[in-house]
Amino acid sequence: MTPGVVAVRPDASLVEAARLMRAQDIGDVLVADGQDVVGMLTDRDITVRAVAEGADPLTTSAGAVCTPDPVVVGPGDSVSAAAALMREHAVRRLPVLEGGVPVGVVSLADLAEAEDPDSTLADISRALPDDGRAGT
Repeated sequence: MTPGVVAVRPDASLVEAARLMRAQDIGDVLVADGQDVVGMLTDRDITVRAVAEGADPLTTSAGAVCTPDPVVVGPGDSVSAAAALMREHAVRRLPVLEGGVPVGVVSLADLAEAEDPDSTLADISRALPDDGRAGT
């Protein structure tokens, strides 16, 4: 699991969520109403569900685009249980809740690192982010 949680309110604009993702160098944020996780918003959700459909990212809310009621795991759940949930629900990230409070996110990259640290996916996951220059 990647510890720590980055979250936005359901009424936050997609621009606000995207800027937070950029600042934190992440591809997802939880959508939370107080301590209650109400959704998961990914960079793909913003581009495919909103921008590609012509929605205005300044006025469209995170709550309107996120995947509601995300599948979650607990910090004590096994890697195999997390992988099975990802497979069953066709998701790449799972919020980690402890006592109903978000404490982290487990991703495919986290599973790759835990199960096969020498795999290509694990190597890519450990790599530093690029400097924004595609193809160099």
